[in-house]
Amino acid sequence: MTTTDKPSILTETRDGVFIITINRPEVRNATDFYAARELTRALARLDSDPEVAVGIVTGAGGHFSSGKDLKAAVAKSPLPTDGETEFVPPTRVEVRKPLIAAVEGHALGGGFDLVLACDLLVAAEDAVFTCSEVSRGLVASEGGAARLPLRVPYGVAAELLLTGTPISGIRAAEIGLANRVTPSGGALEGALSLAQEIRRNSPRAVLATKQALRAATLKIEGEVFDVHDEIFAPVLAGPDGEEGARAFLERRAPQWPSSW
Repeated sequence: MTTTDKPSILTETRDGVFIITINRPEVRNATDFYAARELTRALARLDSDPEVAVGIVTGAGGHFSSGKDLKAAVAKSPLPTDGETEFVPPTRVEVRKPLIAAVEGHALGGGFDLVLACDLLVAAEDAVFTCSEVSRGLVASEGGAARLPLRVPYGVAAELLLTGTPISGIRAAEIGLANRVTPSGGALEGALSLAQEIRRNSPRAVLATKQALRAATLKIEGEVFDVHDEIFAPVLAGPDGEEGARAFLERRAPQWPSSW
């Protein structure tokens, strides 16, 4: 984001709940470098603000996030000149307070990874969740491959990750991924209601309980990310991702440079 652009991430505090909104509806809230960096900063603000108890991540304009901004990636947009070119990706930020994903519309690729980085999920019944990376010559390196098998049965995770088949909010609840399902347009209000159920409890007890819940998976996630980073590095550095992105932008079937 440049100084003349609209904010790519909006934040709002409502009754002790910190709402983070991805604000790039013109690209279904796909995130470029700047949006990802601002999202990481917003998550840090959530944890440092003593006036808020719970965070919600959502998207503007009827969609959650379509993941990585492939147009920006293909164009190889220049990095900022302010010196802040390195940051922890938002999907790998360890958030101390409970975090809820409120999903309308599409949560695709990296957007689905972001959902999995949250503790809880409230989904509109017609929301669409897709681990779409393999269809773009990419891999679910920011949490999809690491976290999805911890949230749903292995076979379900394998099908979603290997086929890129989309599922609805209703199906997400059936497989145990979504905590609550709302009518279309109601995900944020549903998430706010869930946040207030959490907020009325003891802060010390809630924070300790989240820490305990995460303790069971943090070690696993850390080790898995290390292994996955090594496995996925040749894929991310290879030509398939660029071909997948170009094919998507040109609305054609990809011609994969790699072979079986």
